[in-house]
Amino acid sequence: MTILAIVVPCYNEEDILPETIEQLRALRQQLIEEQLISSESKIVFVDDGSRDRTWSIIYRACLRHEEIKGIKLAGNAGHQHALLAGMFAAKQMAHCIVTLDADLQDDIYVVREFLRKFHEGYDIVYGVRKKRDVDSYMKRWTAETFYRVMNRIGVKLIYNHADYRLMSRRAVEALAQFREVNMFLRGVVPLLGFPSTTVYYDRKERKAGVTKYPFMKMIRFAFDGLTSFSMMPIRFVSVLGFCSFFVSILFAMYVLFLKMTGHTQTGWTSLMMSIWLVGGLQLIAIGLVGEYIGKVYQETKQRPRYIVDMDLLNGPMIAARERETFSEEGIS
Repeated sequence: MTILAIVVPCYNEEDILPETIEQLRALRQQLIEEQLISSESKIVFVDDGSRDRTWSIIYRACLRHEEIKGIKLAGNAGHQHALLAGMFAAKQMAHCIVTLDADLQDDIYVVREFLRKFHEGYDIVYGVRKKRDVDSYMKRWTAETFYRVMNRIGVKLIYNHADYRLMSRRAVEALAQFREVNMFLRGVVPLLGFPSTTVYYDRKERKAGVTKYPFMKMIRFAFDGLTSFSMMPIRFVSVLGFCSFFVSILFAMYVLFLKMTGHTQTGWTSLMMSIWLVGGLQLIAIGLVGEYIGKVYQETKQRPRYIVDMDLLNGPMIAARERETFSEEGIS
């Protein structure tokens, strides 16, 4: 019988987490009754350095329910690294792993279809949104533009897929061989090459809490993905530099022509435009080169992607400082 592990990264999710736990427990029980998974299947919550009561809720659930497991990271490692922490820890106990966010926007009952595809022989099953009606116009436009740009420059991304997916144990073990610090899972997973398919679903509105990906964080996330997989941006700047160089030659010829014909009065506007244009291009180029150098710098240091503070996969072991915290909150 298939042993499933559901990995849920959490960051400041105290408002929605109790309901998420109950819904996932109910889903697990249904899948067991339908004989799609084993009763040994687990739900693993990864606390990504939350500043609210997220870890308290996870710990209490671990004490009350054997199927609930928890991992607490020492600090905020980021969504992608929290996913990796949960997946790498769970791969030893499960035949396949499903990752999803704690906000319940992804239809959790699609896991049933994931498992059917897994039993058909697929190692990776992507959850793909049918449409983006629940998103604002700006978020929808930026997301669609991101996917189009990434596909245009040769990065294989699954359109309208985030991090809701099923992966077999061997796929996760292969993923563990990718050692880069700047991990962009949406681009790395398709590189594995294992048999894969997609399942479509309708995404729901967030029931509680706030999104952990505001506009500026989405822009940074997209830029990280772009620079992690392609040299196209820096090549584009090189092409832009050459174009600017040729335009400056034409402009110089124009100035010489004016001087030869006696029109020697120079224009302040054209001078300022030239200075600002060239200066702007230089700053863009320097910034983009710095971005790539920064990534190289981070990779060469080989620092750990995350540090685990507490691991409750083998049962809750409460430390003295944790015991004091839970006693103050009335948790036994």
